[in-house]
Amino acid sequence: MKKLFDSLIFKLVLAVTLGLLIGFYSFEGFMNIVVTLKYILGQVIFFAVPLIIIGFIAPSIAKLNNNASKLLGYAVGLAYLSSVGAALFSAIFGYILIPKLSIESTTEALRELPELIFKLDIPQVMPVMSALFLSIIIGLAVTWTKADLFEKLLDQFQGIVLSLVNKIIIPILPFFIATTFAALAYEGSITNHLPVFLKVIVIVLIGHFIWLSLLYIIGGAISGKNPIEVIKYYGPAYLTAVGSMSSAATLPVALSCARKSKVLRKDILDFSIPLCSNIHLCGSVLTEVFFVMVVSQILYGQLPSMSSMILFIILLGVFAIGAPGVPGGTVMASLGLITSVLAFNETGTALILTIFALQDSFGTACNVTGDGALSLMLTGIANKKKISSQDSVKNI
Repeated sequence: MKKLFDSLIFKLVLAVTLGLLIGFYSFEGFMNIVVTLKYILGQVIFFAVPLIIIGFIAPSIAKLNNNASKLLGYAVGLAYLSSVGAALFSAIFGYILIPKLSIESTTEALRELPELIFKLDIPQVMPVMSALFLSIIIGLAVTWTKADLFEKLLDQFQGIVLSLVNKIIIPILPFFIATTFAALAYEGSITNHLPVFLKVIVIVLIGHFIWLSLLYIIGGAISGKNPIEVIKYYGPAYLTAVGSMSSAATLPVALSCARKSKVLRKDILDFSIPLCSNIHLCGSVLTEVFFVMVVSQILYGQLPSMSSMILFIILLGVFAIGAPGVPGGTVMASLGLITSVLAFNETGTALILTIFALQDSFGTACNVTGDGALSLMLTGIANKKKISSQDSVKNI
């Protein structure tokens, strides 16, 4: 029971529930306190965004060179293409399906929120796009110069940032969510949209299975092997991911499942499954793209422009490779994109964080199961390129 109460899912559900009750039944004086707390917590969270970007993108790029092998480039490329492909797939169907959900915009006829008691601004140390570009060029420069000392510094900085995420951002997140939903309930913008969110979650889950089917079909075509001989063993890994919300916790089960397949090379899967568990997040990005489009329609009365979505998707694939290993890590790492590229405000960001985290276990399950398809592709590539077992694991 204590494990349940300590889980992020339980805390977020409780935060949403309490937030709605506060918003529906609070008087204006108390809401002054609520909206002030919401603003301050939002400032803290958004201050950390550039640090999260640098702390995870730069070390991830720097580490790629040290894990050099003939298959690494293929693995990273396939993971990126799968994530971007899943995001494009999600966006296309978002433009088709979301207008048919009859979502009414909340941009008009809302109850006005009370004013802040005081305003505490905490500016970011640098703009989000500057942090992204800095992360990329530092990571690349470290690999080019083989700067071992600086790579260790980046590793330590990543540990510092992860500690900040785990000890500050994640603990205050339920309070930020509660105050956000209280504000939405007080305004009156949330009442009619809960059924829509349930429909959206179902649509996203269907999208996961469609994308997984496509990945395994491609894997079968590249390898010349029957993809069913891989996916039929992945049931335990999928269920473990749903229960744990963690690719890291699922990794031993995923390896065990993959090793039962007779069509995957053991040297390939021993390399690809651990690697892809950190860089292949097709289910998470598919989910996030669809959710940001729905929230944009609800809060701002329109879908993001196609040019904004294309830029968002291209960059999201990069962010996914360096996403922190915490529940909701993908959306946490991409907060900067949501605010800068899509111009979401604090309310929109909080909605994305909440909906994403509540279903994150299914996105993780899609990520983990998709790793089997990428391993099948890499097996086919290794066989066609005549990459030996020694070459495929060299320096891993």
